[in-house]
Amino acid sequence: MDYEKEYSEKSFFDKVAKYAKTAGATVIYLALLLYYAALKPEVPLKVKGTIFAALGYFVFPLDAIPDPIPAAGYTDDLGVIVFAIAVCAMYIDDSVKEKGKAKMISLFGEEIVKDLDQIAGKYLNNK
Repeated sequence: MDYEKEYSEKSFFDKVAKYAKTAGATVIYLALLLYYAALKPEVPLKVKGTIFAALGYFVFPLDAIPDPIPAAGYTDDLGVIVFAIAVCAMYIDDSVKEKGKAKMISLFGEEIVKDLDQIAGKYLNNK
């Protein structure tokens, strides 16, 4: 399936808002980093294609492990998102992280901030 076609900004933010707590901070923060990286004009189209395919997979409800399955539903999404993070890590700079952090605070509250650097360090090789 061509998951890039499943992506839209509206579907992405609808899913983020609706399933933030179910998907968890790691999945949501990494997805937001991808989203904000894709908005940067210097990101090549091929990299943006990878990002939008990963975000399309994230928003598509009938993927390899259906999202409603407790504890396992977002593990496949995380794998796809981590792959896309590896492809575009060089474009995830402090401005992207700050935008992601601001959105995470609006979704989870101020207490989430302490976890975000740890998540970024784990998946971005301390970039």
